[in-house]
Amino acid sequence: MGHVIVSSRAARWLTGILVLACAPVHAQDWPTRPVRMLVGSSPGGGTDAIARVVADKLGPALKTTIVVENKPGASNTLASDATAKSTDGHTMVMGVSTATAIAPHLIKLAYDNDKDLVPVAFVGAVPNVLVVNNDLGVNSVQGLIELAKKEPGKLNFASSGAGSTQHIAGELFKEASGTFITHVPYRGSGPALVDLMAGNVQMSFDTLASVLPHIRSGKVRALAVASARRSPQLPQVPTLAEAGVKGVEMSAWYGLYMPSATPKAVQDRVQAEVARLLQLSETKTRLDTLGAEITPMTQAQFIAFHEAENRRYAEVIKKRGIKLE
Repeated sequence: MGHVIVSSRAARWLTGILVLACAPVHAQDWPTRPVRMLVGSSPGGGTDAIARVVADKLGPALKTTIVVENKPGASNTLASDATAKSTDGHTMVMGVSTATAIAPHLIKLAYDNDKDLVPVAFVGAVPNVLVVNNDLGVNSVQGLIELAKKEPGKLNFASSGAGSTQHIAGELFKEASGTFITHVPYRGSGPALVDLMAGNVQMSFDTLASVLPHIRSGKVRALAVASARRSPQLPQVPTLAEAGVKGVEMSAWYGLYMPSATPKAVQDRVQAEVARLLQLSETKTRLDTLGAEITPMTQAQFIAFHEAENRRYAEVIKKRGIKLE
């Protein structure tokens, strides 16, 4: 039998899990009070919406109340920081890739992303979508690339902020297409989309949850989705790879994280209940309306996925010289 190689980060988590597995904690004895689910963005955003879908079903499953609490700021990491430092045994965070896989490579965190939090239950991912202003006069990705090459630096792409998935998707697109397009960061998707629809910026790589209503109302035009396959919400819109731009896959993904000191029995229960609720037709329908693609994962698979995403973003950020502006 061959040897299994475990990364240092996974080894730390697994060691902690094995130690905690010996503690006299029974999952049925937890929780003993309401559970806080922290969210690193403002109410009404994609992360908040997904957190509330999960909380609505997870609370009854755990026979308690899940209180969703918003702590926006610092690239979504304030919520993660508060969770990492919590000691009440009843706090978790709805992690999003911006905070858990991107921000650690861009800002100095007040907690250790490798040690203080453990991935517990993966929920799903929402793909980014390349959208353009209606007055730009392009109807395809190749048409956009031709225009960008004809007038280098004239086109601007909006993002919800430096270091966001929108920002990184734009940088990857520029590299893959050989174009020069100027990045314009905003404080959130809302103001970025307002300027996009007004024509103050020409394009964006926002998440499907944010732009879908505007696509359906005809206020912006979708050219491609930055996912491996087409979105069921936009079946007529090609992937970037299908449109001739390969290597630009970008989605905002979500999953529950808990403090690393959380007993393994509790982690197992939360993971099992989340996996179960994600199979409920009502949950699937609600997440589908948000553009979320549910991806079942065990906790071990989530940990491996988290590590792989951290490596991927670290490489992209270093290669492209991405910094918080």
